[in-house]
Amino acid sequence: MNSDLVRVLIADDHAVFRRGLSAVLATEEGIEVVAEAQDGEEALARCTELAPDVVLMDVRMPRLSGIDATQAIRSLSPTTRILMLTVSDEETDLYQAIKAGASGYLLKEVSADQVADAIRAVNNGQSLLSPSMAAKLLTEFNSLARRAEARQQLPAPNLTDRELQVLTLLARGLRNAAIAEQLYISENTAKNHVRNILEKLHLHSRMQAVMYAMREHLIETDDAKG
Repeated sequence: MNSDLVRVLIADDHAVFRRGLSAVLATEEGIEVVAEAQDGEEALARCTELAPDVVLMDVRMPRLSGIDATQAIRSLSPTTRILMLTVSDEETDLYQAIKAGASGYLLKEVSADQVADAIRAVNNGQSLLSPSMAAKLLTEFNSLARRAEARQQLPAPNLTDRELQVLTLLARGLRNAAIAEQLYISENTAKNHVRNILEKLHLHSRMQAVMYAMREHLIETDDAKG
């Protein structure tokens, strides 16, 4: 086995995309596609078996999402790098991917050459984001920093117990429908709770609310429990 090869696993529920990307990467020097997976569970199983250097991971897949699979793989194989490759440009998916341990987050609009370069980069310990996603992340952090300065002398927002429950589920990446199911409330009620939380925290997005809550220790995360 050539130790200089970057061994790659492609995890995506679209077979045509997987095979096309695999064929393209097969022409790249120093990269070997060792396996493909059609969902998060298969990705986890293949990683356990093969211990690839880099996993190209879609975000939304059946059985086990790419984000949940990323967290599990990073726990079992800390040396394996995860590079999210997805169509999702949603801030919540970006934040949850980073929290799960992904080394990069690229949108599928990137070229094949860029994917190959990104594989080599994350394998060498770098972190990568698509420019548009990096801009979103910087905007969120800058906005939070400005608001934190403005709130330094203000008392903590008075969130209700129910709002804290909703905020906790937001931090786990749940959407309104899933929050409603967890709390046995209607989806519209969950949506209203989220809106009230944002208004009370003077924030503009779900991602900002989650980042604020973790920074201010308003919720207990799984990491804190561990």
